[in-house]
Amino acid sequence: MTRRRWIQSAGLGLAWVPATASAAGSSFPTSISATPKRAFRTPGPHPNGLQASPEGLWVLDQQTNRASLVRFEDGSVIREFATETDRGSGITVEGAALWIASTYNRLLVKVDARTGKTLKELPSPGSGFVKWSRPGPKATPTGAHGLEYRNGELWVSVPPSATIYAVNPDGGAVLRSFPAPGIRPHGLGWDPDGSLWCAETNLRSFFKMSPKTGKILRQLMLPFTEPQAEGVVLAPHGMTIWRREIWFSVAETGEIYRMAAKLLT
Repeated sequence: MTRRRWIQSAGLGLAWVPATASAAGSSFPTSISATPKRAFRTPGPHPNGLQASPEGLWVLDQQTNRASLVRFEDGSVIREFATETDRGSGITVEGAALWIASTYNRLLVKVDARTGKTLKELPSPGSGFVKWSRPGPKATPTGAHGLEYRNGELWVSVPPSATIYAVNPDGGAVLRSFPAPGIRPHGLGWDPDGSLWCAETNLRSFFKMSPKTGKILRQLMLPFTEPQAEGVVLAPHGMTIWRREIWFSVAETGEIYRMAAKLLT
């Protein structure tokens, strides 16, 4: 399948997703963002995880299983390395280590942030079959997508269970959980006010949530016709927040976009 046909197939699939948000909250304001700005192309072809850090922007590529630290200004590579993960979808930082959502073998993998050496593996909570694909004998169970590490807890968004979990990174125990927005939760990011943002790929939206209760506080939708590639409207996958801006990856095109700071006020 050509890249153009692949993107077209993905775009057609989005059109049939029911416009429902979550059981966690049904009364919240919804707004449409300004057109996001294209930042740069990523080192790999299929960026699926993002994490902002003072060193730079971490990008996890689902096709190559490589983690890359790139500069915010132009996407140039500071360092990158291979990881022992399987088509991962999320990445976050814990000190001198990274956590990676190794999606297709349903693990949370801690690696050295300079070498990629595996330090620890935990089972992904909520693993199973996603709700937007037709079931069949070739269906593949998957696990975690978005990740965030904060205050000694590992936050995990998991599409098969449509749930967001706070996990103990020492042993993997689930500390608490709440329903995610929609059925395809992906990247996570922390608002400066302490709220948690979650990208929902099928709804092309970002949801601001209470990390204590899971209540949805706000829905921010991408413009109906932007961004585009070859005439097809694109959807967000990985996301992070840097200097009051939402940054997100488009896995199908290998691009990073960012949205204006005023959107987080």
